[in-house]
Amino acid sequence: MLIVDQGSRKVADQPGFAEVAALLGPKLRVIDQANLGGSGGFARGMYESVENGSDYVLLLDDDVVMEPESIMRMMAFSGSCKSPTIVGGHMFDLYSRSTLYSMGETIDSRRFSPGQPHRDMQMRHDFSVSNLRQTPWLHRRFDVDYNGWWMCMIPTSVIRQVGLPLPLFIKWDDSEYGLRARAAGFRTVSLPGAALWHISWIDKDDLVGWQAYFHNRNRLITALLHSPHPKGGNVLRESFQEDVKHLVSLQYFTVHNRLSAREDLLAGPAHLHPALHGKLAEILARRGAYSDAQMLEDVDEFPPPALGAGLSTSADIQMPAKKDMVQWGVATVARQLLKRPSREALERPQAYLAHIDNRWFRIAHYDSVVVSNAEGTAASWYKRDPRKLREMLKQSASQHARLYKEWDDLAEAYKSALPELVSTDSWRRTFQAAAPGQDHAGGPAARSAAASS
Repeated sequence: MLIVDQGSRKVADQPGFAEVAALLGPKLRVIDQANLGGSGGFARGMYESVENGSDYVLLLDDDVVMEPESIMRMMAFSGSCKSPTIVGGHMFDLYSRSTLYSMGETIDSRRFSPGQPHRDMQMRHDFSVSNLRQTPWLHRRFDVDYNGWWMCMIPTSVIRQVGLPLPLFIKWDDSEYGLRARAAGFRTVSLPGAALWHISWIDKDDLVGWQAYFHNRNRLITALLHSPHPKGGNVLRESFQEDVKHLVSLQYFTVHNRLSAREDLLAGPAHLHPALHGKLAEILARRGAYSDAQMLEDVDEFPPPALGAGLSTSADIQMPAKKDMVQWGVATVARQLLKRPSREALERPQAYLAHIDNRWFRIAHYDSVVVSNAEGTAASWYKRDPRKLREMLKQSASQHARLYKEWDDLAEAYKSALPELVSTDSWRRTFQAAAPGQDHAGGPAARSAAASS
């Protein structure tokens, strides 16, 4: 068992570690390294498993609950495959244990966005309502493009041929790897009967804040490498539309990070490995300039809304119809650009909104609103700023026009750099630069069957 520990609360410092380590002996190895994100942690596990002669590496998130039986089923299935095959597990909702949240992932090649292999999975499936025998669509075969790395077993023979992950820090490393492996002739199977429990995406805020940098940059990089459509299909149009949605939602810190992501993207692939170690700290250092990025745990620290200042029916505001979307967007952006927020709105919020109500078509009606995070443990104050909207909208339009113009050259640059970016030598240099600490627990690694980060 190989554990890549990138956290501030070390596994080796936890109560009971010494006893467990003594029982496992040389079968356990804990590697301390600086925080290189999910891709850095997973890459280290994959790297070490190849180096120590393992047959497989099992990638697992650190916030999951699973039954060991699933591992046995994955290994049994993989051992019966005619050719090396990536085997993934399904994901159930940790907060709704009977609910199947993901059964493998696909990529919409034109939009370059993740999806589910069957339309009925878009709303998830609760087995307490309809069991397997009562659900005919679950009995068909589902082909996937990749499996999320919350639980994914990769033969080391595949890693030796297609390389390690891209140095993306977080987001899109698993999907890019699945697409790359598929192009090399290695398929992914999301195996029924192998699963774990994990927090669902609806309970996370991973499209806003600091993570927005990695989401936008890495999605575009993956499209540059693998999109079969000219200029990436619809990916640039959707990227610009997402900027507009965040801007009218008063999420200026998020848009700042998306703008920064595309600047780095345009600079070329050489920035990827160096960015692993310092980019997150650079992003977090910007939070002080944006009120929407400053989280407070006690909502009483915010001024209370004035009576009648908010939109009492905000939860009833629905998304504009598709035929009205352009007209709505133009009118909303024009209003936010031309109409200055009142002094009262900037001194105290017009309302408090829960995360579930934080939708762009609702927030766009406010000048000032306090919004909670997905966990409900903190909140931040969104304030409308016409100057920021004007500057960021202009920069976004300019970047997307440049990306469209330079798409083919950028795609060639990233494709040419890919073998070096994912090579063992490049990752070894990155691990050495991360100044890893001493490994814990007894001696050299044995033939590891699992790696966790």
